[in-house]
Amino acid sequence: MQINSVDLKSIAVRTSQYPEDNLPEFLLVGRSNVGKSSFINTLIERKNFAHTSSKPGKTTTLNFYLVNNEFYIVDVPGYGFALGGREKQKKFGMMIEEYLKTRSSMRKVFLLVDYRHKPTEDDVLMYNFLTYYNIDVEVVATKYDKVNKSGRAKQDKVIRETLKLPEDKPFIPFSTITKKGKEEVYSIIESKL
Repeated sequence: MQINSVDLKSIAVRTSQYPEDNLPEFLLVGRSNVGKSSFINTLIERKNFAHTSSKPGKTTTLNFYLVNNEFYIVDVPGYGFALGGREKQKKFGMMIEEYLKTRSSMRKVFLLVDYRHKPTEDDVLMYNFLTYYNIDVEVVATKYDKVNKSGRAKQDKVIRETLKLPEDKPFIPFSTITKKGKEEVYSIIESKL
């Protein structure tokens, strides 16, 4: 896939602010600090287009990135941490749930988990929520390069068992440093366009 153009088309907190052009959308979900902004920047081949932050919980809106005037990558607030506490978390949860249940242009969800750690309870809840509603989900394990080769078989097993991934449902190991997994994500996006 060749990335020719990227534009932050819409910053939304409610459905009336979503783009209305009905282009395919690919949603990114994951806990705060899992590396969603870095994942986006790697995919769109831009350094700091999606702002990365050392403080988790910075994204508080649904951000619609229009790629090649062909599809959207939609970034939502990370779960598990929100500046403003439990009330804000609840609001984010409702915003994401509303998007998931009403958006017919959504083609796939990429659930990002941190490869270095066991998936959190929130990761498991999100994965179960998506599969319960038959939402097409792909698990992407970020920060793959941070685990040495000898520890990878163990991490693979931990992720598979914690999320209870079916045998025929592999996850995508992803690294913003080595670009591992980038082509696989591109293939999935292209197959849904």
